[in-house]
Amino acid sequence: MALTLATITPGEPEIFAALQGEGPSAGRPCAFVRLSRCNLACRWCDTAYTWRFTGDNRPHRDGIAFDRAENQLTLPEAEVARRIAALGRDRLVITGGEPLLQAPALARMLGDLPGMTVEIETNGTIVPAPALDALVAQYNVSPKLAHSGNPAELALVPKALAFFAADRRAVFKFVVAAPADASEVQALAEAHALAQSCIWLMPEGRDSESLRGRALWLSDICLQLGFRFSDRLHIHLSGDTRGT
Repeated sequence: MALTLATITPGEPEIFAALQGEGPSAGRPCAFVRLSRCNLACRWCDTAYTWRFTGDNRPHRDGIAFDRAENQLTLPEAEVARRIAALGRDRLVITGGEPLLQAPALARMLGDLPGMTVEIETNGTIVPAPALDALVAQYNVSPKLAHSGNPAELALVPKALAFFAADRRAVFKFVVAAPADASEVQALAEAHALAQSCIWLMPEGRDSESLRGRALWLSDICLQLGFRFSDRLHIHLSGDTRGT
């Protein structure tokens, strides 16, 4: 059995240690593993190398088609667990891509990491399989707004959103590109019973200048609406790079 991972460089899986850059765990030292493949296609995605391979014509603002062999590899679950354990961290962030596409393999891999506190970053379109769900401490759920370019029928799945809305382990992190996006967040929160205290708004951006510019007005919106604000610490520290 195996997991399909993204790469830092060809042949080198994106498994690394860093400070969590987003959401309620921002600033915490963590181990990270980035999985490949996604069921959505955000036009501003900063990890398009996990899904936009040659032949995939789903729109992205960069227009880059990545070579699959250079940007994706498969490793046995036990080997992935070994590499994560070697980082010496007690908290693991599983990101992507969309990790829940590989839920059975993830559950088996985590079986080799007893005692690890696990966060999963998900787009919120898939209900976690029970075997994996039992091993997760926190879900960082990022439903995609209209500006992502994804059709609402793909990006907003009522059954999955209802699952996460009822789960105390879930927080909701919305990527915001313009002030008007906050109204869409409010409408989604009302429609899907998302608790205000669990909603984080994060500026869209892949460089510090863009993030700081949007933070100026987004912080005011968070204060006005009672939502929490998330920066992107890793971008300020390392830029838009892999393995950070």
